[in-house]
Amino acid sequence: MRTLVLASTSPYRRRLLQQLRLPFQVATPRFEEKLDQGVSPELLVKHLAVGKAKSLVRAFPDALIIGSDQVFVDPRGRILGKAGTREKAVRQLVQMAGRSHTFYTGLTVFDARDGRHLVEATQYSVTLRDLSEEQIRDYVERENPVDCAGSFKIEGLGIALMQRMEGDDFNSLIGLPLIRLVHMLEHFGVAVFDTSPR
Repeated sequence: MRTLVLASTSPYRRRLLQQLRLPFQVATPRFEEKLDQGVSPELLVKHLAVGKAKSLVRAFPDALIIGSDQVFVDPRGRILGKAGTREKAVRQLVQMAGRSHTFYTGLTVFDARDGRHLVEATQYSVTLRDLSEEQIRDYVERENPVDCAGSFKIEGLGIALMQRMEGDDFNSLIGLPLIRLVHMLEHFGVAVFDTSPR
């Protein structure tokens, strides 16, 4: 089987990819992420995902490299990423409370041998409950979601912030759309399930 490499430092993406029970390596992408407000969020996350994967081609010249990135768009149309600090996370969630937001996740599988790749962007929408600043501060203090786009961990206590969630694959909200990834890997000959005769 081809070597799989996850171009990400995210422990959340690593845990998601482990669900597919395929052997893979993890490597830090050599790519600077920039949130360009002049580009549509779909194009932006595709560009970031491909950029991460391509940055590892020299290090893994025979691998299939998985790249992914995520942003979300606030009601004013601004593209936002990770908060980085607890205070910024609180401010971000205070602005998000009681409103709907769309998350965009870019995903690519990049063949380092010849540059062939597939790339897609998925969308997932969340509506947060109408929360007080005290509730939000308590959440941020307890879960410290400063390294997550949107400043919440949906797979943890962040679910208690939600009023409604809509989309095809909740894993895309965590950062790696596994449903699409399975199809992409199959395109490159990597099957999750063994179909050989037993």
